[in-house]
Amino acid sequence: MSTQDSQLSTRDLIKVPAVTLGFWIVKIAATTLGETGGDWVTMSLNLGYLIGSLIFAAFFIVFVAGQIRARAYNPALYWATIVATTTLGTTMADFADRSLGVGYPGGVSIVLTLLIASLLVWYWVEGTVAIKSVDHARAEWFYWVTILFSQTLGTALGDWVAGDDRGGLGLGYEYGALIFGGALVVIAAAYLWTRMSRTALFWLAFILTRPLGATLGDLFDKPVAQGGLAVSRLYASLILVVFIVVGVWIISRRHGAAVEREREMESIERERQ
Repeated sequence: MSTQDSQLSTRDLIKVPAVTLGFWIVKIAATTLGETGGDWVTMSLNLGYLIGSLIFAAFFIVFVAGQIRARAYNPALYWATIVATTTLGTTMADFADRSLGVGYPGGVSIVLTLLIASLLVWYWVEGTVAIKSVDHARAEWFYWVTILFSQTLGTALGDWVAGDDRGGLGLGYEYGALIFGGALVVIAAAYLWTRMSRTALFWLAFILTRPLGATLGDLFDKPVAQGGLAVSRLYASLILVVFIVVGVWIISRRHGAAVEREREMESIERERQ
């Protein structure tokens, strides 16, 4: 096998999508779906936070196992796993904040500690937490556990900023969305115009898209008296599913075309040599 063929095989082993604008748009939609879908199961169906967490934990384990067993990047499987982390993150955060009685600040503290621990252990074992290193099973497990904790932290942060109970800051869903959206703009500016670590900026953005999605989800489904739009959680979730499917389809087509162009260029370079 030539060096170029080896490099191509290594690239193909990375089963996570390129981080583009489309990635972030679909990710925000997926986190919003996590909020509306998680609330639909725990609140609308009255299953409670513990049962909801157990249900979504089962989906999370099944999807992550499928993701690790896959031999190449599968858009449908990847984004289904992301949605599983967002819904599980929603129910886990709500369970900590409400069922355990630690309030929003307590929930944020617990999940932040878990997220930092996950990143530190990942770095200690693998020597990096960069996305490009997610090309073998152990790194994939670290990746998905870290994503789960980041989604849970995002939910807790969103509820803490927007809620006026359980120690919340009471800023409301609209202001919460503006705050987290503004923070993402700052991160984007740092990415474009500074030399800050791309890995650190990725994880900061990944965390902050979750509270943005959480506040947007609450804005959709909470009663008007609480500052929401009173849209049915089920209908909001179905609309978001359609949006995500279309978004993933568009991204996949562009990704496939880009990979094909890259392979054509590699073939041309080999012929010249």
